[in-house]
Amino acid sequence: MTRVVVGIGSNESPHANVRTALESLDAACGPLRRSPVYRCAPVGFAGADFLNLVAVFETLETLQSVQARLRDIEAACGRDRDRAATAGRMDIDLLLFGDTVRASAPRLPCPDIVAHAFVLKPLAELLPEARHPLCKRRYRQLWADFGPSDSVLEAVALEQNVPPTGRR
Repeated sequence: MTRVVVGIGSNESPHANVRTALESLDAACGPLRRSPVYRCAPVGFAGADFLNLVAVFETLETLQSVQARLRDIEAACGRDRDRAATAGRMDIDLLLFGDTVRASAPRLPCPDIVAHAFVLKPLAELLPEARHPLCKRRYRQLWADFGPSDSVLEAVALEQNVPPTGRR
């Protein structure tokens, strides 16, 4: 079995989209373990706040099969990969696929792990003792040394009865 770690984020109908993504992932790949959900401002563009979290599951599937499944779930949540990258969206990013290291797409481990608080903090909470495949440091250590960030992370409860058309 391979441990798969994904980052989930949405700023368009975020409660509904994150809930749908988690339900779809759990049904297709479960059982899932997940971090708390955090609200933070978008990075690199203006827009509505994102809800972000990290989830982990075990699989016997290939990397390509898992990647295709993640894209299908994004599409089911309304992700249109033809829209501008800064448009409101649903992201399910492959962060880790076991200890796989790849320089080509998808880059593994995902560079966002050590670049963004909204990825590293929930990862460090979910897998504090696991080690980054390249630098071999524990995620709790990486988070402790992360330093100041432009991202303000606010823990939030995932609302259960928000319709998918509302932006909350």
